[in-house]
Formats: sequence, C-alpha cells, structure tokens
Amino acid sequence: LLYTIKFEKQRIEKDATVMNIGHEVQELKQQGNKYFSQRSYEEAISCYTKALLKNDKVTTIYTNRALCYLKLELWDRVLKDCKLALDIDKMMTKAHFFMGQALTEQQKFDEAIQAYTIAIESAKVKKEHFGDDLHQALRRTKKKKLNFEEEKRVKEEIELQTLLTKLLIDNLEKQKTQDPSEDEVVEIDKQNEDLERKYTKYLDTLNHMFAELDDRRQKREVPDYLCGKISFEIMKDPVITPSGVTYERSDLEEHLQRVGHFDPITRVALKREKLIPNLAMKEVIEDFLEKNPWAEYY
Repeated sequence: LLYTIKFEKQRIEKDATVMNIGHEVQELKQQGNKYFSQRSYEEAISCYTKALLKNDKVTTIYTNRALCYLKLELWDRVLKDCKLALDIDKMMTKAHFFMGQALTEQQKFDEAIQAYTIAIESAKVKKEHFGDDLHQALRRTKKKKLNFEEEKRVKEEIELQTLLTKLLIDNLEKQKTQDPSEDEVVEIDKQNEDLERKYTKYLDTLNHMFAELDDRRQKREVPDYLCGKISFEIMKDPVITPSGVTYERSDLEEHLQRVGHFDPITRVALKREKLIPNLAMKEVIEDFLEKNPWAEYY
C-alpha cells in the first residue's frame, strides 16, 4: 500500500512537470524526435540538450537523448542520462531499460540484470506495455553473462593445462640422470626410459581429463521429458492433464483457446480447470537448471 501511494505521488508530480514543460521545450523535443526518426542522432541530441537547458525536469527528454546515445554506442552517456531521469522519477521504466542495455554492453551483467528486473517490476505496476521486450532483454543479458563466464572458465582451464604440462615436463627433466659414466650408461638409460613412460602416462591422463571437460561442454543436451510437447522448449510451469500428459501451461492454454478444448496428444476433451500443476516435474526441471544454467537459454 505504501509503495502504491508513493508511486501515485510520483505520477502526480511527474504529470505536473509535463504540464509545465513549456511550448518552446515541447517544440525542441518534437524536433529531436523528428531527427531521431531520420536516424540523425547527433542533431536529435542537440535538440534534446537545448530543451533540457530550458527545463531540466522532463524525464522523457533525458531518456530520448539516452536512446540516441545507445544508437551511437556511447554507453557512459546513456548511463548518465538515465541516472538524471531516475533522480526525478525513480521508477521510470525506460530509464532502467536503457540503463540495462548500456550496462550489458559494458559487461556489467549483474548491474544490468538488476536494472532490467526493476524495469519489469515498474512496467507491471504502471501497467505499461512493452510486449516481451523487457523479458527478452533480461534473457539476452543472462545468456551473455553465462557465455562470458564460460569463456573465462575455458581460458583458465587452458592456462591450467599448459602450466601443469610444463611442470610435469620440467620435473621429468630434473629426475633424469644427466651425463652418466660409461659404466652407468645402460642402467641409467633404462631408468630414464622408465621415467619417460611414467610421465607420458601422467601427461596422457592430464590431457584426457581436460578433453573430457571439452567433450561434456560440447555435448550439452536437454532431456526430452523436460521439454513441452507443443513448443519443445524447457517447461517453466508444467501442468498435467487427466490423460497423464504433461505440457507447458502457457502453450496448452493457448491451444485450448485457439484450437479447441481437447488434449493435443490424446485428443480427449479437456477444459482449462482440469489442468493440475505437475509439481514433481517442476522440481526436476529446477534441479536440472540449477546444475546446468546454460540450459535456460538452450
């Protein structure tokens, strides 16, 4: 309730600011919008900047300029304008949205995820319609974070393999007897050959271990039973029908609405109220995703 009252107060204050925007400021903003639609981003920025010099309390002008900076890949300036907008309206959806995009490009993934999460919550509270844009952006950033961490891990594994290989080879050379006398040549050669065979096995084992890591990484597969029967994607909200078939809820509800009131596989009559959450399957899916975070973006 307190959050709702606070939001309503911010909305009223924001509306009052917009009403007092001024005719000249509004013209500069519209001119900037026109330049933006023509992809003349520098000219649009100039118009928005002039407008802000006359009235620095209009949040939409900050986010419009931030969007121009996004197009120009000027990430720091995007963040600066978004923060200025948020100083006026802390729950401005677009400011958090654009901030998330800039932070993602700077590889500040955790901060970007936080910005997108706030944007999604803000849009929900304000009943703003962004389609699936916000959720898609959040998923993309999570995927980029996962890929970034994976690349870092692969690099570290390669460095570790190289280091361990060098240590084994150096240790082998240290243990070998150098410059034996004529009487010792045969015996020493045999000892050195035994050492080489021993360390060759060590190296083979080491290489095999790292090869297995690469193999597991390349053979990533999601079990079919974790995927919906309609979209073939990993289920998030699995439900089971009276026929005993499990589907992703959103996919099945869309089928019932668009196609007809029957089970897509068994063709048995089916109504929405007959769907039962498959809690056991949901637990299995959550456990699989926790152990295989890459699968969320498979």
